[in-house]
Amino acid sequence: MNPFTALLSSRTRELPSPLPPGSTAAELDGVGVGLGGRPVLDGVELTVRTGEVLALVGPNGAGKSTLLAALAADLPVHSGEVRLDGRPVAAWSAAELALRRAVLPQSAALAFPFPVEQVVRMGRAPWAGTHREAEDDAAVAGAMTATEVTEFASRPFSALSGGERARVALARVLAQRAPLLLLDEPTAALDLRHQELVLRICRERAAAGDAVVVVLHDLGLAAAYADRAVVLRSGRVAAAGPPSEVFTDGLLGEVYRQPVEVFPHPRTGVPLVVPRRAL
Repeated sequence: MNPFTALLSSRTRELPSPLPPGSTAAELDGVGVGLGGRPVLDGVELTVRTGEVLALVGPNGAGKSTLLAALAADLPVHSGEVRLDGRPVAAWSAAELALRRAVLPQSAALAFPFPVEQVVRMGRAPWAGTHREAEDDAAVAGAMTATEVTEFASRPFSALSGGERARVALARVLAQRAPLLLLDEPTAALDLRHQELVLRICRERAAAGDAVVVVLHDLGLAAAYADRAVVLRSGRVAAAGPPSEVFTDGLLGEVYRQPVEVFPHPRTGVPLVVPRRAL
């Protein structure tokens, strides 16, 4: 494709339209996924709505990251259908998908020592050649401020600590300004302060009208910040609903194969989940 044709293509691709709160941003309809000759997801039904934070929780190997990759159209499904913005994901070009969903993988690695600001600016690439390209500088600056990485904007990405890299990777996703955010364990490498920061950002994005799906291992964070939680077990949905309803001693103890105690926080009423330990 010559440069003129590429530019024309970028200008004529379909841009996403704002959706009212509570609208369906993405769906999994009976989705099954197999990896390495074994089923990883089996008949999963899921609706992701604008204006909410949806937490995916469950033990290791339950299928959380696979589900997120299927939603992102980064992984083919063997059965069922994935729909994004009302259409099967196959109906969108790669460029159009990049305008509609931003993905944060578990690990962020770059082969070259790009400065932090340049890494964050990579999130703006999908909008090149559109009228929203004019937002690039504001989007990059805002994302870096929100994730508290502005002070090392000129440092090489490769010179950062694991937690700093995680925040820069999140800034890149935020700068993309896609209406669907798919975040895979965004708090795994972070200290207490920055774990809370990331989940507050998730809430802010949902309040602004985005749909946010986040994989979490910390059930306390999921209970405090998610509107809905999906509990996965062996590639199936064991329960879905508000954390206050689905986070119960019996269900979590069975799913995680670890006795737990669930009780309301004395001030906020948010469920607290702790392992049951012998004295």
